[in-house]
Formats: sequence, C-alpha cells, structure tokens
Amino acid sequence: MKKVVLLGSTGSIGTSTLKVVEDLPERLCLVGLAAGGNLDLLMEQTARHRPSAISLQDPSKAEQARQRVGQGTEVHSGDEGLIRLATLPEADIVLIAIVGTAGLQPALAAIRAGKDIAIASKEILVMAGETVMAEARKHGVRVLAVDSEHSAIFQCLDGKPSHSVRSLWLTASGGPFRRLEKERFASITVEQALKHPSWVMGRKITIDSATLFNKGLEMIEARWLFDVEMPRVKVVVHPQSVVHSMVEYVDGSIIAQLSTPDMCLPIQFALLYPERVSSERVQTSLAKLGRLDFEEPDIERFPALSLARTAGEVGGTLPAVLNAANEVAVEAFCDRRIGFLDISATVARVMDRHVCVEKPTLEQIIAADAWARWEARGS
Repeated sequence: MKKVVLLGSTGSIGTSTLKVVEDLPERLCLVGLAAGGNLDLLMEQTARHRPSAISLQDPSKAEQARQRVGQGTEVHSGDEGLIRLATLPEADIVLIAIVGTAGLQPALAAIRAGKDIAIASKEILVMAGETVMAEARKHGVRVLAVDSEHSAIFQCLDGKPSHSVRSLWLTASGGPFRRLEKERFASITVEQALKHPSWVMGRKITIDSATLFNKGLEMIEARWLFDVEMPRVKVVVHPQSVVHSMVEYVDGSIIAQLSTPDMCLPIQFALLYPERVSSERVQTSLAKLGRLDFEEPDIERFPALSLARTAGEVGGTLPAVLNAANEVAVEAFCDRRIGFLDISATVARVMDRHVCVEKPTLEQIIAADAWARWEARGS
C-alpha cells in the first residue's frame, strides 16, 4: 500500500489521480489533499477518502473546511499548508499537480523530507531543474514524471545511460491551429484556443498547447529529468497523440511508448513505479486507429519552441523568466487584454530585457520569476 499526498486535487490531473486511487484501493490510499479554492469539491473528496490532512490556499475557506470535516482530518491553509502536506511523515510519495510555480517549494520540502515526488507541474523543473534534481540525488529520492511525454521517455529509457541516447523525441499534437494559416492567428479567440483536439486539460495548459509553449516547457523539463543536453531534445508533431514520445539511441534504434490518450495511465505508472499493475481503464486498438502521422513543427507559426530552446540552452535564470512571462501573457489572453500572437511576443520581449544569472541560487530564481511577471505585465 502506497500512501499518497496529492497537491492540486481539484484540477484535471488531481481528479484523474483520484480515479486511479479508486481503481486500486488495495494498492493506493490518499493521506493528504490540497486544493486552491474549490471548497465543495475538496469536501466531497475528503468525505470519500478520509485523508489525515487537507489544505486550501484561502485561509477563510480553510476555516469553513474545519467546520465541515470530521475528526481525524487536520486542515491547513496557504503556502505553509502545502509544505505541511508535502512533509507528512506517513506519506510515501507526493504528487504535485499545482498550476504554475506554487509547487516548487513543496517539491523541495518533500524531497528534503525523503519523499519521492511525482511531477505534473512542469514549471518546477523549468524554473529550478538543476536544483531539484541535485536535491533528489542528495536525499536519495525519485523524481517521477506525470506528463504523458516524460512518462513515455522514462519507460523507453528503461535505465539506459544518457550517453547511449542520440535524441529524445517529444511528440506534440500540434494543437487546434496546426493547419491554420499564419495570417489568421491574430484573430484567434480564447474559445478557439481552448478546444484541444486530443486532451481534456486545465485552461492554462490548454492555451500552452495551442501556442506550443507547453512543448517548449517540456523540452526544458526533459533536459533535467533525463540529464540530456538541449540539442538532443527534439519535437515532432503527431496529431493522433498515440505515440506519447520516443527515444532514439546512438545505434539508430527508436523505441516509443503508445496508448490512447488518457492521463490515468502515466499517473498510475508514476504512483506505483517500479511495478506495473493491471488496469482496464486504458484500451488501445491500433487497427482501429489505422494510421499514425508525423511532421516537423512550424517554428515560424509557433515561435514558442525557439524561445524555449534558447532559454534551455542559455540556462541560468532565463527558463524561469520564460515560464513566468508566459504565465502572465496567457492570463492576459484569457482575460481578452491581449491577442493570441501577443503571448509569444510578450515572452520574447521579457527574455530580451533580462540580464541572465548563471548558476543561480534558489533566491535568485525566485527573484527572476518575480521580475519577469512585473515586466510582462508592463510590456
């Protein structure tokens, strides 16, 4: 029985994680649940799973939760609450599915408390990949990927050393605008950008998939997770989203992981690693699929990939700046304050203005993140 803390229980990854836990009650149990502000859903989850501790970001909602939960469940709030849950003594693994950068400090706290972590919040490794992976090695814990692409690469690598890899191939669906003429990008609406062709996800990651910033962030994440330099991390567009990613070895062999798109599979793999446990949730028929297509990404229409590659190759504080500026720009687009093309343009301007710090401390990374947010709001 693995005891799981889930940070971000009411989002799309969080609710998928609860499905996995409910599928395997003999193997998994939830001991901690944290949510942003969805009090009612968190109360439903708490009643069903009876964790020893829960947390809400808003202290006033946490107070309401205290009045509603039964005995045996502690209630925490704010950033301190996330740290408390991430370091619960009884937890074996902490799954971090918090949108944005709020998961970084809980991730480090969990690692330092000797917990394995499963990461669905790619911003953690984009901002501070070198620091996080160094801490994991120091404390002898695993950093497991929940993203379908990184889970696929992890499975295809199967413990092979970095020097045996020619390239890591991240697959991208291409998003809803894969075939749209560049001249029409300026008129893309929020509603159009939120219609992903393959996955059902939260608002931020869905917009990132439309701009391909999601894939750019994944490139940087893969660089740190698998100890492979940025030039060996590549992207290919695969609209069916059945091949989740591939590893090309130095001898020319390419190994891929395939399945119908369902986040429950990589979540289950991460939570139960190194075991594989039977599940009927994901079914794949290659005969029904009929074909699998691949194509080069269009860098001109989707400059996010070039921006991310630059940030990953330069390193230092620049990836944190890329990530923070993109978060602000996506929020502005969703609020209809800027256009679709302005997302990448905003990130490019902020990156150009940044004075990069090499080998930054965690404090310098956080400072660069704050600076980039301020700069993006003013650009």
